[in-house]
Amino acid sequence: MRSAGALGLLALTATACSGEASRLGMPEPISDQAERMLKLWQGSWIAAFAVGAVVWGLIIWAVLFHRKRSDDLPPQVRYNMPIEILYTAVPFVVIGVLFYFTARDENYVEETTKNPAVTIDVYGFQWSWQFDYREKTAGQEKTVASVVGTPADPNKPVGTKPVMTIPSGKTVRIRLHANDVIHSFWVPALLYKKDVMPGYTNEFEFTANKHGTYEGRCAELCGVDHSRMLFQLKVVPPAEYDKFIADAKLKAGGAK
Repeated sequence: MRSAGALGLLALTATACSGEASRLGMPEPISDQAERMLKLWQGSWIAAFAVGAVVWGLIIWAVLFHRKRSDDLPPQVRYNMPIEILYTAVPFVVIGVLFYFTARDENYVEETTKNPAVTIDVYGFQWSWQFDYREKTAGQEKTVASVVGTPADPNKPVGTKPVMTIPSGKTVRIRLHANDVIHSFWVPALLYKKDVMPGYTNEFEFTANKHGTYEGRCAELCGVDHSRMLFQLKVVPPAEYDKFIADAKLKAGGAK
């Protein structure tokens, strides 16, 4: 018992000293929505540890204090109404609390706004991605910039990954489209993924708050080169994003 207690204390101490360990296997979140999901994940673990501690405490208590001491039958507690009500009520309370926080955070993560700062149409295809940046002008929406990835070729090494550039601190809406098979848009640092389905437009929003370049990939088996269907998410300051869009418009105008 002393050895087990020491090992448990050591594990808890090591977890508290490491930011990565405190995320319990999750990557570092880069958006407001990802932060909320991380807190839900950590809260669920705390609840699990609490329930586990109670269960193990009861087991150890029974082992230590109710060992067989004679052939006499110990007092029985069946049909004890208060205890049976407790057995039933406590699990319902635990489930109810977890359901409440899960539903609350799911609503927050899936919420969309009327006028996001940035709207990007994402097209998944075998086996790469296309990012179309959309803007509203005179009530009509049009594409002002487009990034198209080169389809992966099993006979060639992985080429340059398409990059989705977004501004930090701004609401970004992602609209997902596919014309061939089901794909899945996944950026681990967002702690979120969503299916890209033919004939149906999925969408979600997020607000990134940490600059950097983050890896993304398809998370749905979609064919022979599924594992090479990669992209990157680049979070930049708003001024740098505005320059990116302005350069794209200038390039498009020159192409015409």
